[in-house]
Amino acid sequence: MLERIALEVAVVAGLGLSAYRLRALDARGAVAAAVLGLAVIELGGVYPFLAMLVFVVAGVLATKYRFREKARLGVAQEGNGVRSWGNVLGNGLAAVIFLIFEYISQRDVFWAATFAAIATANGDTLASELGKVFGKTPRLITDLRPTRPGTNGAVSWAGELFAIIGALMIALLALPLTCYKTQMLLAVTAGGFLGANIDSIIGATLENRGVTDNNSTNFLASLLGGIIGAGLFYLIV
Repeated sequence: MLERIALEVAVVAGLGLSAYRLRALDARGAVAAAVLGLAVIELGGVYPFLAMLVFVVAGVLATKYRFREKARLGVAQEGNGVRSWGNVLGNGLAAVIFLIFEYISQRDVFWAATFAAIATANGDTLASELGKVFGKTPRLITDLRPTRPGTNGAVSWAGELFAIIGALMIALLALPLTCYKTQMLLAVTAGGFLGANIDSIIGATLENRGVTDNNSTNFLASLLGGIIGAGLFYLIV
């Protein structure tokens, strides 16, 4: 057991260090990601850990994609694309909360919640970062009025497509954990997609009013996306 834990610590520490050296995370962000990753793999095992890893890699690639163009337009991720501990917790804490419930209950519904929370984070990140590039005519999600790319709550057809793709990427990794594969695929994908749009709604309302910031918006959206995924899974199984 000690050898397994030592190996897991070495793996997450190595990944955190790599993220720091690649300037995907700052020092505190790398430490937070390593701690979060260790919690995920200890509570849920390899598949939710792989889902988080896919989210991190996809998020980094999407953020760096045509970064200079996004920076020129004033819509690039702040800090030159380097994320800190607040962003790590905002995107990953909800999944850990759901994993605790799964660890205690051993029920598939909490797998759905866990992966839907990660799918929300992945879908939202891809929709945001790639939608800024490919979504040429975004509209505000609350009233559908045209708005500029990068505005809190801005959505586009391209962004919505990337949100679905991002959610589906994570949903596929949940399938080995359940015998209800079709239901899990549908619930996690739908939960992630709806969660990503909830993120836009919160951004257009609470965040624009200063009630939330980007990190708390991400946490609320992933939490609600996980709840929706769990609810859908419960209803269709």
